[in-house]
Amino acid sequence: MTDDAFAVPVAEAPARRRKRTRVRSALRAPASWLELIRFGAVGASGYVVNLVVFTLLVHAAGVDYIVAAVVAFVVALVNNFVWNRLWTFRAHDGHTGFQAARFVVVSLAAFAFNLAVLYALVEGAGMAKVPSQALAIAAATPMNFIGNKLWSFKT
Repeated sequence: MTDDAFAVPVAEAPARRRKRTRVRSALRAPASWLELIRFGAVGASGYVVNLVVFTLLVHAAGVDYIVAAVVAFVVALVNNFVWNRLWTFRAHDGHTGFQAARFVVVSLAAFAFNLAVLYALVEGAGMAKVPSQALAIAAATPMNFIGNKLWSFKT
């Protein structure tokens, strides 16, 4: 027998309630969906930049795939920050330095996840490096969008 029948509901914390309301209203707004589409387009350009740099470093320059992933990440990071700030979120009014710092934090968290997936696919599953990187980037994209929408470029 459990004590569930006697459980007293705990009131939701005000900050959590505000966050849930904010997410719900963002999902209902057409502008949010347009941002997601623009984020996807910018992400696609960053994806191409990342894979081209990664491929050139691994195959043409003989660089270790982890080092190549880091360099490709940095190049794509700069590309994505500029386009997301100017076009996706149109965050012209925000302080560029603060936005960049937040963008880097969100991107590093997503990149850590990306590296874990990349390593698991290459070393654990024995997959080829470039397709593994492609899958790892795709796996980290949702985390990246949510972090940037709700924190880096929030209005």
